[in-house]
Amino acid sequence: MGIILSYLSYLWNGDAGAAAPAIDWDRTDPATGLTARQKKFVTDTWELVKKDIKGNGVELFIRFFERRPDAVPRFRSFVGVPLEELRHSKRLLAHTNSVMYALDSVVASLDDPECLHEMLLKMGENHGRRRVTEQEFLDLKVVLMDLLKDKLDIHLNEEGEEAWSKTIDVAYKGIFEGMKSEVVQ
Repeated sequence: MGIILSYLSYLWNGDAGAAAPAIDWDRTDPATGLTARQKKFVTDTWELVKKDIKGNGVELFIRFFERRPDAVPRFRSFVGVPLEELRHSKRLLAHTNSVMYALDSVVASLDDPECLHEMLLKMGENHGRRRVTEQEFLDLKVVLMDLLKDKLDIHLNEEGEEAWSKTIDVAYKGIFEGMKSEVVQ
Protein backbone atom coordinates (compact mmCIF):
# COMPACT_ATOMS: atom_id res chain seq x y z
CA MET A 1 0.00 0.00 0.00
CA GLY A 2 2.84 2.40 0.87
CA ILE A 3 4.43 1.91 -2.57
CA ILE A 4 1.13 2.72 -4.28
CA LEU A 5 0.68 5.91 -2.24
CA SER A 6 4.28 6.95 -2.92
CA TYR A 7 3.80 6.36 -6.64
CA LEU A 8 0.54 8.32 -6.69
CA SER A 9 2.24 11.13 -4.78
CA TYR A 10 5.06 11.11 -7.33
CA LEU A 11 2.59 11.33 -10.19
CA TRP A 12 0.64 14.09 -8.49
CA ASN A 13 3.56 16.21 -7.26
CA GLY A 14 6.39 15.17 -9.53
CA ASP A 15 8.37 14.22 -6.42
CA ALA A 16 7.50 11.36 -4.11
CA GLY A 17 8.73 13.23 -1.01
CA ALA A 18 7.23 16.64 -1.75
CA ALA A 19 3.89 17.60 -0.32
CA ALA A 20 1.37 19.38 -2.50
CA PRO A 21 1.28 23.10 -1.78
CA ALA A 22 -1.68 24.07 0.35
CA ILE A 23 -4.24 26.30 -1.29
CA ASP A 24 -5.56 29.23 0.70
CA TRP A 25 -9.10 29.05 -0.63
CA ASP A 26 -10.13 32.36 0.93
CA ARG A 27 -7.14 34.46 -0.18
CA THR A 28 -8.29 37.19 -2.55
CA ASP A 29 -6.45 37.60 -5.83
CA PRO A 30 -5.60 41.31 -5.94
CA ALA A 31 -5.90 41.39 -9.74
CA THR A 32 -9.44 39.99 -9.93
CA GLY A 33 -10.86 40.38 -6.45
CA LEU A 34 -11.86 36.71 -6.55
CA THR A 35 -10.84 34.12 -3.98
CA ALA A 36 -9.42 30.77 -5.05
CA ARG A 37 -12.70 29.22 -3.87
CA GLN A 38 -14.73 31.56 -6.10
CA LYS A 39 -12.51 30.87 -9.10
CA LYS A 40 -12.86 27.12 -8.56
CA PHE A 41 -16.61 27.43 -8.25
CA VAL A 42 -16.85 29.42 -11.48
CA THR A 43 -14.60 27.05 -13.42
CA ASP A 44 -16.38 23.96 -12.07
CA THR A 45 -19.88 25.24 -12.80
CA TRP A 46 -18.83 26.57 -16.20
CA GLU A 47 -18.02 22.97 -17.12
CA LEU A 48 -21.71 22.18 -16.55
CA VAL A 49 -22.78 25.07 -18.79
CA LYS A 50 -20.31 23.99 -21.48
CA LYS A 51 -22.03 20.62 -21.81
CA ASP A 52 -24.55 22.46 -24.01
CA ILE A 53 -22.59 25.58 -24.87
CA LYS A 54 -24.39 26.15 -28.18
CA GLY A 55 -27.88 25.68 -26.75
CA ASN A 56 -27.08 27.82 -23.72
CA GLY A 57 -25.65 30.55 -25.95
CA VAL A 58 -28.77 30.66 -28.10
CA GLU A 59 -30.93 30.71 -24.98
CA LEU A 60 -28.86 33.58 -23.57
CA PHE A 61 -29.45 35.75 -26.64
CA ILE A 62 -33.12 34.85 -27.02
CA ARG A 63 -33.62 35.91 -23.40
CA PHE A 64 -31.57 39.05 -23.98
CA PHE A 65 -33.65 40.01 -27.03
CA GLU A 66 -36.82 39.39 -25.02
CA ARG A 67 -35.50 41.77 -22.37
CA ARG A 68 -34.02 44.27 -24.82
CA PRO A 69 -35.90 44.13 -28.15
CA ASP A 70 -34.27 47.48 -28.98
CA ALA A 71 -30.92 45.64 -29.21
CA VAL A 72 -32.05 43.41 -32.10
CA PRO A 73 -31.38 46.10 -34.78
CA ARG A 74 -27.67 45.99 -33.85
CA PHE A 75 -27.73 42.71 -35.73
CA ARG A 76 -28.97 43.59 -39.21
CA SER A 77 -29.64 40.00 -40.18
CA PHE A 78 -31.93 39.52 -37.15
CA VAL A 79 -34.23 42.49 -37.82
CA GLY A 80 -37.82 41.41 -38.42
CA VAL A 81 -37.10 37.76 -37.62
CA PRO A 82 -39.46 36.40 -34.95
CA LEU A 83 -37.65 35.14 -31.85
CA GLU A 84 -38.87 31.58 -32.37
CA GLU A 85 -37.36 31.60 -35.86
CA LEU A 86 -34.25 33.33 -34.59
CA ARG A 87 -33.77 30.47 -32.13
CA HIS A 88 -32.91 28.27 -35.15
CA SER A 89 -30.85 30.84 -37.05
CA LYS A 90 -27.33 29.77 -38.03
CA ARG A 91 -26.26 33.43 -37.89
CA LEU A 92 -27.45 33.71 -34.30
CA LEU A 93 -25.70 30.44 -33.50
CA ALA A 94 -22.47 31.78 -34.99
CA HIS A 95 -22.66 34.93 -32.85
CA THR A 96 -23.64 33.08 -29.69
CA ASN A 97 -20.76 30.65 -30.21
CA SER A 98 -18.41 33.61 -30.36
CA VAL A 99 -19.83 35.03 -27.13
CA MET A 100 -19.83 31.71 -25.29
CA TYR A 101 -16.28 30.91 -26.31
CA ALA A 102 -15.27 34.41 -25.17
CA LEU A 103 -16.86 33.58 -21.81
CA ASP A 104 -14.97 30.30 -21.86
CA SER A 105 -11.73 32.26 -22.39
CA VAL A 106 -12.59 34.57 -19.50
CA VAL A 107 -13.15 31.63 -17.16
CA ALA A 108 -9.99 29.88 -18.41
CA SER A 109 -7.92 33.04 -17.89
CA LEU A 110 -8.95 33.87 -14.32
CA ASP A 111 -5.51 32.76 -13.12
CA ASP A 112 -3.71 34.76 -15.82
CA PRO A 113 -4.83 38.35 -15.14
CA GLU A 114 -2.49 39.96 -17.67
CA CYS A 115 -3.79 37.82 -20.52
CA LEU A 116 -7.35 38.25 -19.27
CA HIS A 117 -6.99 42.04 -19.21
CA GLU A 118 -5.61 42.21 -22.76
CA MET A 119 -8.34 39.93 -24.05
CA LEU A 120 -11.04 42.04 -22.37
CA LEU A 121 -9.59 45.29 -23.71
CA LYS A 122 -9.76 43.86 -27.23
CA MET A 123 -13.37 42.74 -26.70
CA GLY A 124 -14.19 46.21 -25.43
CA GLU A 125 -12.55 47.91 -28.40
CA ASN A 126 -14.51 45.67 -30.79
CA HIS A 127 -17.79 46.47 -29.06
CA GLY A 128 -16.89 50.16 -28.72
CA ARG A 129 -16.55 50.41 -32.51
CA ARG A 130 -20.09 49.05 -32.78
CA ARG A 131 -21.30 51.59 -30.19
CA VAL A 132 -22.56 48.91 -27.82
CA THR A 133 -23.46 50.58 -24.54
CA GLU A 134 -22.44 49.68 -21.03
CA GLN A 135 -26.14 49.41 -20.19
CA GLU A 136 -26.57 46.69 -22.82
CA PHE A 137 -23.76 44.75 -21.17
CA LEU A 138 -25.31 45.29 -17.74
CA ASP A 139 -28.64 44.00 -19.05
CA LEU A 140 -26.84 41.00 -20.54
CA LYS A 141 -25.36 40.32 -17.10
CA VAL A 142 -28.87 40.14 -15.59
CA VAL A 143 -29.91 37.72 -18.32
CA LEU A 144 -26.73 35.65 -17.92
CA MET A 145 -27.18 35.43 -14.16
CA ASP A 146 -30.80 34.28 -14.63
CA LEU A 147 -29.67 31.70 -17.19
CA LEU A 148 -26.98 30.42 -14.83
CA LYS A 149 -29.53 30.12 -12.01
CA ASP A 150 -31.81 28.11 -14.27
CA LYS A 151 -29.13 25.90 -15.79
CA LEU A 152 -27.08 25.29 -12.64
CA ASP A 153 -30.13 24.86 -10.42
CA ILE A 154 -28.93 23.20 -7.20
CA HIS A 155 -25.28 23.94 -7.98
CA LEU A 156 -25.73 27.70 -7.68
CA ASN A 157 -26.13 28.87 -4.10
CA GLU A 158 -25.77 32.43 -2.81
CA GLU A 159 -21.96 32.17 -2.65
CA GLY A 160 -21.91 30.80 -6.18
CA GLU A 161 -24.04 33.67 -7.43
CA GLU A 162 -21.60 36.09 -5.83
CA ALA A 163 -18.66 34.31 -7.48
CA TRP A 164 -20.28 34.53 -10.91
CA SER A 165 -21.36 38.14 -10.39
CA LYS A 166 -17.82 39.15 -9.43
CA THR A 167 -16.40 37.25 -12.40
CA ILE A 168 -18.70 39.07 -14.80
CA ASP A 169 -17.83 42.38 -13.12
CA VAL A 170 -14.12 41.65 -13.64
CA ALA A 171 -14.83 40.98 -17.31
CA TYR A 172 -16.92 44.12 -17.68
CA LYS A 173 -14.28 46.30 -16.05
CA GLY A 174 -11.81 45.34 -18.80
CA ILE A 175 -14.42 45.46 -21.56
CA PHE A 176 -15.64 48.91 -20.48
CA GLU A 177 -12.08 50.16 -20.36
CA GLY A 178 -11.58 48.93 -23.92
CA MET A 179 -14.86 50.49 -25.05
CA LYS A 180 -13.83 53.87 -23.65
CA SER A 181 -10.42 53.73 -25.31
CA GLU A 182 -12.09 52.97 -28.66
CA VAL A 183 -14.44 55.96 -28.31
CA VAL A 184 -11.51 58.29 -27.52
CA GLN A 185 -9.56 57.23 -30.63
